[in-house]
This record gives sequence, C-alpha cells and structure tokens, in this order.
Amino acid sequence: MGPSPRKETPRTKPPRREAPRDDAGSAGTPTKKPGPKKPAQKPAQKAPPKPAQKKAPAKAPPGKSRAGATTQNAHTARPPRTGPRGPRPGGGSGRRPPPRGPRTRVPFHRRDPLKRLNVGLLVVAFVLSLFAGRLVQLQTIESGKYSEQAMRQRLQKIELPAIRGDITDAQGHPLAMTVEARAIYADPSLIKADKRQTIVNALAPTLGLNPSTLMKQLSKPDTRFVYLAHGVRPDQARLITSWNFLGIGTLPEYRREYPNDSLAAGVIGFVNDTGKGAAGLESSMNGVLAGRAGWQRVEISPEGQHIPMGEDQRRPSEPGRGVRLTLRRDLQFKAQQAIEKQVRATKAKSGSVIVMDPRTGRLLAMASAPGFDPNEYAKSDGDLWGSPLVQAAYEPGSTGKVVTAAAVMEHGGVTPHTPYTVPDTIRKYDIAFRDSHPHATERLTFAGVLATSSNVGTIMASESISSQRLYQTLRDFGFGTKTGLPLPSETPGLLKPPAQWSGTDRYPIAFGQTVSVNAVQMASVYATIANGGVRVEPTLVEGTVGDDDKFTPAREPRRKQVISARTARQISDMLEGVTTREGTAPRAQIAGYRVAGKTGTAENVNPRTGGYDGGGYTASFAGFAPADDPQLVVQVVLQDPKRGSHYGGDAAAPVFKDVMSFALQSEKVPPTGSRPPTVQIHARD
Repeated sequence: MGPSPRKETPRTKPPRREAPRDDAGSAGTPTKKPGPKKPAQKPAQKAPPKPAQKKAPAKAPPGKSRAGATTQNAHTARPPRTGPRGPRPGGGSGRRPPPRGPRTRVPFHRRDPLKRLNVGLLVVAFVLSLFAGRLVQLQTIESGKYSEQAMRQRLQKIELPAIRGDITDAQGHPLAMTVEARAIYADPSLIKADKRQTIVNALAPTLGLNPSTLMKQLSKPDTRFVYLAHGVRPDQARLITSWNFLGIGTLPEYRREYPNDSLAAGVIGFVNDTGKGAAGLESSMNGVLAGRAGWQRVEISPEGQHIPMGEDQRRPSEPGRGVRLTLRRDLQFKAQQAIEKQVRATKAKSGSVIVMDPRTGRLLAMASAPGFDPNEYAKSDGDLWGSPLVQAAYEPGSTGKVVTAAAVMEHGGVTPHTPYTVPDTIRKYDIAFRDSHPHATERLTFAGVLATSSNVGTIMASESISSQRLYQTLRDFGFGTKTGLPLPSETPGLLKPPAQWSGTDRYPIAFGQTVSVNAVQMASVYATIANGGVRVEPTLVEGTVGDDDKFTPAREPRRKQVISARTARQISDMLEGVTTREGTAPRAQIAGYRVAGKTGTAENVNPRTGGYDGGGYTASFAGFAPADDPQLVVQVVLQDPKRGSHYGGDAAAPVFKDVMSFALQSEKVPPTGSRPPTVQIHARD
C-alpha cells in the first residue's frame, strides 16, 4: 500500500497580522518594551502551524516561466537581509529588530467577461442606432431630395427636331426636301476603355468620321450624351444598331435632300450637319423653313436603353413652312446647262444666266457656273457656296448705255435720230476715251450710236444732261441699291454720288465703267425698258405653304415709273438694231421673233495694280423678246473668257439665243408675226 494521504489542517481565515515595531515604537500605538510580539489568537480557533522559512528561489533561466515554482503563499516573501544590521539612528539599544514579514500584494482579478460583452453590445447598438437614424432621415426627411437627384441622373433631355419645310419651284417640283434619317449618339460613361478602339474602328469608316475626333468624344467618362453624326440613312443606322455597342444609340431625325443635285444650288444653298441653313435661301429663310424644335425627357436605364415605364415628358415640335419659288425647274435646268457649257468652251472664270418676266418681276431662272452639289457640299470649294448672281459685282460696260440713253432722251432732248459726228477717240481734259474698234470718223444717229455701241458717241450724247441727272437716272433704275431678294450677302454695287466724282468720272460712267452692279440689278434694268418704263422689284419667292398645305402669297412687289412709256418704246426699237447685221449682236437673233438687246464688253480692274491693264474682260448680253410684246428677259454674263473672242456679241449672245429660244417655247410664247422697225444707223445730212 502506498503512503497514507497527508492530513491537511482545515484552512481558516488567516490571523490578523500587525506590522512589526521598530525601536522607536510605532506611531499611533502605545510603546512597550521591545521584543517580539506574539500573534494574536482568536478564541475557539486553533492557530495554524508556523510556516517554515524558505530560501529565495533561484532565478529562472530565460524563457522558462516562474509559474513552475511551488509556494504555499500566493506571493513569494521578500528574502531576508544577509548582513548584520546596525542600530537605526535615534534608536534605543542596538538590538537587532525582528525580520519583516512578507509583503502582501493586491491579487490580480480578471474582469468579468459578461461585463465586457455588455459594453461591446452597447457600442454596437450605438453605431446601429446612428445608421438607423440616417436611414430614417434619408427615407423620410430627405427622401424627396435624393429621389429627385436620382431621377435627374436617369433623365435625359432629347431634342425633337422639327420637319423642315420643302423648297419647290413655281409648279411644285421639289428643289429641297426633308426625308427621315437617324442621329447617332454616344453615352461615354457606359463605354469601357478597352472597347473604345473597337467602336472607333467600326463607326469612323461607316459614318465618314475622323477617327481621332471620334476617340476624343468617346473618351469622356463624365459625359452622358454626345452626338456623333446627323442625317444618317436609316439603313446605316440599322447596321450600327445591329453591332450592339454598349453606349451607342440612334435617335430619329430628318435629313435634307436635293433631288436635282446642283440645280439652282447657288440660290437654294444647303443645310449643314447640325440641321441649320448655311447658304442661299436655306440660310436667309431658315426661320421660316426650320419651324420650332421640340424636346422630350426620357428615362434611361444603366445600359442606355429607354425604360418603358419611366417618366416621359414631351413638347412636340412645330414643322416649318414650305417655300414656293418663282423659278421654273425646266427653264432653270436649260439655263444652267447652257452657261456651264459656255464657261467650259471659253475657259471663262465664271458665268451666270438670269431669266425674268418683266411684267411681274418674277425670276424664272437663276443659273451660275461653276456650281456645287448641296448633297455633298463639303466636297466642294467653299467659294462656290454663295450666290454670285447677287454677291458678285461687275462693271456692266456697254449694257449700261441704255440708262444713259434713257436719261438723255427723257431730259436732254435727244431723239433716236439726233446726229453725231463720231471719231474713234475723244479727249476729255487729259484723258483719251476710245471706241472698242478703230474706225474712221462716222456720222451716226443716236440710234446708230447705241447699235454700234460707240463709247465716243455716248459721251457726246451724255453732255446734254448734268452729272446729277445722270446719277439720279442710274439710281431710279436700281444702281447702288440692293434688289431686296431674300439671298444672303447681296452687294448693292458701286455708284458714288456726283460730289465724289472726279472731273472725268461722268464720261466712263456714261458708257458703263467705274460703276458696278450685280447680275439681277442689270436684268432689272432691261426688264424696266421692256415693261414700258415701269420698274417692278425682282421677285424670287412666290409665297409659303403651311403644314395644312395652305398657300400664303408673298407681298406684291413695288412698282415705279422710271421713264415714260414713249421713251421706253423708242429705246426698245433702237435695241432691235443691235441684233441686226449692222449691230454688234447678230448672233442673238431668233427665227420668228423680234429680239431687242445690248452687248457689253467691260474691262475688269486688276486687283494687283488697281488699274484696268491685265484685269481681263466681262462679256455680257441682255435682251428681251418678243420685242413688240416683251414677256421674257434674259441676261448673260461671262467673267474673263480666255478662249475665242471676249466681246459680248461673240461670247455671251449665243447663250442668250439658246436660253431665250427654249424659254419662249416652254412658256408658250407665240411669234408676233410683226415686222421689226427700220432703225436708222447712219445720219443723213
């Protein structure tokens, strides 16, 4: 059998220990003789045996816990001093004091884990209460504010373009029309960086876009909407949609088309890629044609698609009004074909043809060359986008002599039979003025002066009136004043008042130099002669057409009696002599019709020198038919013809004949059958 278990003494409450006294006695207690004090014993409780004194434990090696040391007390007693201890200062006898008892340490108590758990739960509850409070704030107090912000982020305002009004000729044939198209747009915020190049590679060649510009548009992640292209054909838009690029979409819009390509392009103009008129009538009448665009707010999903049940607000667009012109499509085509052909044949810089009804002022054709195709305006030279018929000024030359004739016959007492002795050169002050061809001195009637287009004879006749009278007659015929046509950038030409004339200016002005006009102004001069001296404002717009097809006519053009009907009739008879064999334009004759007209050959100012040398020529012809009942006026201008003759009777008169012949037939103007008057060219002594 093993050893019997040790018999342990029952543990009782330890006796109360008092601090040992020193020699001087303890403060606050009575002083007795020094000596060890016996521990106090409580009655009815047996004192435990005195524990044996232990040596100080050896220091534990590094890394080894002291927890392995076994003690009976909870704390190790302080080791006793080894050396002798001397008497304390102020002590009694030198007797050694008793050793101190072991120091009592405050025992370490771990915190209650339940208490710590409660504290943690309180912290969590506090944080959750903050979140809950904020949530309540967002969903109640500020819910409307943030809901509105979220909705704004999902809404996009899309423009609803108005249907642009059509431009038609006088018979309703479309010259400019609107067709359905698509706009291509992007939402760069939805396009990932690694997808941008793929989209650029697909869209740029399909839409004809610049790749670098397209990449910049797509590389703006903070942007929600940007247009990439306008006026895309529906089949192209369907192709792009089939690629399913995230962030790329299409919107319905309209595209402008010009079904006759370059026909009347200088008059009609074009609409640019933003849908605004940029030239011609498309620009000047944009406010009438464009209508008013509407808008629509649509809710967009994160994928860029319309949410079917989303908020949808809309203001519908208002369509523009159509514009009906006075032009005749067939006549316009003939005029344009004729001038393009002659510009090529003569290697002229440019040319123009105008056909006009002198009785109403309506312009039936306005053609110019070279032209451009408004369907592909970006591929043409920007200098061609304008309308040279009103924007380009030129010196009329001899075609302007009819105004001088009107002035001297109305106010200077000159008649068609007034005789003049006409050399080929005349000197005024220090300047010599010459006829276009050298000739011997001739005796000509004033009708002969006009028929042979003599500069010298015109100067002689102009001396019968004052400079002021000549100036006022030019103004009455429309020189120096815009025609009022609704075309952009019209020039009024150049006509200085007499106070600004130099001493010799009146002489070249008399035969059409040092003044300038546009082509429509000059056509209006001959329309005034043909209309019995009554000037009717040129008219291009017949009226407008509403969405309900209701036609609203334009205002009636202003009319003014410029010269008497008698003078106009006399000038008309003299102009018939121009187209005879003795005149300067026999090539303008039309079989079966009486034709009146006038040639013009003017020197152009050289922009490098400011003089006429080396500036080239302007060849022109203006006339009307039938001369005895004028219904049509045709004006032809060629700028700087280089091949063949540069005279108006050779370069411009054949175009007049070609266009006038077609116009008489298309307008169903029958020959009058009357005989032309006999024009006396040479004076009878």
